[in-house]
Amino acid sequence: MSEHRIEKDTLGEVRVPADALFGAQTQRARENFQISGLPPQPDYVWGMVMIKKAAALANMDTGRLDEEIGRAIVSAADEALEGKLNEHFVIDPWQAGAGTSHNMNANEVLANRASELLGGRRGVDRKVHPNDHVNLAQSSNDTNPTAVRLGALRVVPGLIEALDGLRNALDSKAREFDGIVKSSRTHLQDAVPIRLGQEFSGYADAIGKAIERVRDAARTLEELNIGGTAAGTGINAEPAYIDAIVKHLREMTGFDVRRGENFFRLTQSGGDMAHLSSAVRNSAVEISRIASDLRLLSSGPRTGIAEIVLPPVQPGSSIMPGKVNPSMAEMMNMVCFQVIGFDEVCSLAAQGGQLDLNVFWPSFAFNLLFGMTILRNGVNAFTERCVKGIEADQERAAELMEQSLMLCTALTDYIGYEEAAGLAKQAFAERKTIREVALENDVMSEDQLDKVLDPTPMTEPGVPGRA
Repeated sequence: MSEHRIEKDTLGEVRVPADALFGAQTQRARENFQISGLPPQPDYVWGMVMIKKAAALANMDTGRLDEEIGRAIVSAADEALEGKLNEHFVIDPWQAGAGTSHNMNANEVLANRASELLGGRRGVDRKVHPNDHVNLAQSSNDTNPTAVRLGALRVVPGLIEALDGLRNALDSKAREFDGIVKSSRTHLQDAVPIRLGQEFSGYADAIGKAIERVRDAARTLEELNIGGTAAGTGINAEPAYIDAIVKHLREMTGFDVRRGENFFRLTQSGGDMAHLSSAVRNSAVEISRIASDLRLLSSGPRTGIAEIVLPPVQPGSSIMPGKVNPSMAEMMNMVCFQVIGFDEVCSLAAQGGQLDLNVFWPSFAFNLLFGMTILRNGVNAFTERCVKGIEADQERAAELMEQSLMLCTALTDYIGYEEAAGLAKQAFAERKTIREVALENDVMSEDQLDKVLDPTPMTEPGVPGRA
């Protein structure tokens, strides 16, 4: 048996692998776009196959598609949705604009499989046509935007669940550490007392706000341009078909999708994708900041801050015995850096749209969908293998708190800013504590000084030492 078969498209003959369900146009794209060797994002494929199934159902509803052919396309799509045809979706993420190759890959795979289900042979004796049947009433210019939107809506719940898990873990630590008083740090310099739990409550709330932004931005993706076809005009798509395909997509996915109010905006603009990407990026910014803080707070164990201890997950050095690094926090930083970079691509893709079509949907498909996927996975690992296992070193926190020169802030209401600054300078020069130099200078009685310099009341609003 030959390893190849000959298929034709509008440019001529193409040698296609004999066992491939895809056809000539997909093979051309494979040859043209040997860029990364990466497969398409699974959720992008899922979204496109969902559209093909819904389109077949909608076209049967309107009577435009033969029932036998339509049912075969639906069956082929179901096989694809079950993962049975994954190896045949092969278009590199870096491909021709508008995702035409991705759309045709799906059209050809489903057409060939549907033909087989009707008794035809793969690539021969075609009973279902990729354009005339599978792509009926569609264009790459409405299927690809819709596929990316559906794929993103599929990924978002898992990302939100991961972020919520991180928020809950940080909130739990905030409660656990609420009684531990330590020195805050501003500009990376010692500052006024704060409770470790308060720091962690700030982290938890930041993630909570990030969740709100992602959830709100994702809602903009529920508006679809499917039915707008090539330029938003809806040519070759009947109004009844448009309503039917949206209905089928809503029923099949469970998403609250709806017909777009303005197909022209949705075809021209990638702004909704950039909006969601921005919310995801902002989540990554916050998470990376928190991961970096955990690395700083755990630095040591002997010569750093060392107020918290991160769970050890692996040896940290190939040359230094016993060294343990903040590996999970470092991983989290790297994931966030990547997601932030993906957002820059999405911003460029959104502004790169021209006239009546944004052609950069493959960029959105890879950068947004993959970015959300790795952020979800990274956050889950970070939460389980790092945040939940954090321990506080209360003795170390108290030791550093006692040494902090910024305890002098509590004295300003009694001796003024300048005299308090003088005490801080003296304490620094003589390597003494604020308590020691305050006593030496007879600032106030020892009993009153104990009350004023008690760091715990300083972590709440009020004037230290005054009831």
